[in-house]
Amino acid sequence: MNRLVLAALLAFPIMASAQNQPGWFVPGQPQGQAQQQGQRPAQPAPQGPAQPAPAPAQLPPGTPPPTAVIGVVDVPEIQRVSTAFSQVRQEIERRRAKLNEDVQNEQQRWRDEQQRLGNERGALSPDQLRTRERALQDQITDGQRIFRDRARDLEQLAQQALREIEQALAIVIRQVAASRNINIVLPRPLVIFNEPPFDMTEEVAVQLNRMISSVNLPPDPSAAPPPRPAGTPAPAPAAPRRN
Repeated sequence: MNRLVLAALLAFPIMASAQNQPGWFVPGQPQGQAQQQGQRPAQPAPQGPAQPAPAPAQLPPGTPPPTAVIGVVDVPEIQRVSTAFSQVRQEIERRRAKLNEDVQNEQQRWRDEQQRLGNERGALSPDQLRTRERALQDQITDGQRIFRDRARDLEQLAQQALREIEQALAIVIRQVAASRNINIVLPRPLVIFNEPPFDMTEEVAVQLNRMISSVNLPPDPSAAPPPRPAGTPAPAPAAPRRN
């Protein structure tokens, strides 16, 4: 018994040292893996600092810009005193109000027709009821499409009229700036302070009203009388008045 214990104690250091040394054969482990455990991973070669990019070649001297002469314009103030801008704004607001009034009147007519249809439901056959309901739904669908088209056309008209005024304003600003030898024009919100001689607003507003006092807008299609239903005779002309 003592001999077996002594033999085990003597064999343990040998096996432990065999496992820790590279290249030794360890029972139960492939020889290739034992060799890999004993090898250290290769360390990447140290790299030096990146070389700076070569400086670009200097360009030949260019023409220096002229001395800055600054002008200031207050565009909201110019729009406020512009006769063309006021005319367009008032006309667009009038047509929008008319459109809203037409929408409300038509919606009320649809509600009245729906109420009338509900009151007459008991006296109508199923086919008559479906026909009346389908006709009312078609009226509502067509009316909504017409009002959407009118609103879209009105917004496009407003944008087109404002574009015409803005183009005239740009021309006037260039003319006034050239007359004062101004080469930089800034809007009022970007300027914290300026002396009065830098302000071009009043002169630009006067010249803009001279260039464009109004915008030629097409007639309002909603002001035209509604088309007569087919087969309706035209109204007879009024009889001449006798003195």
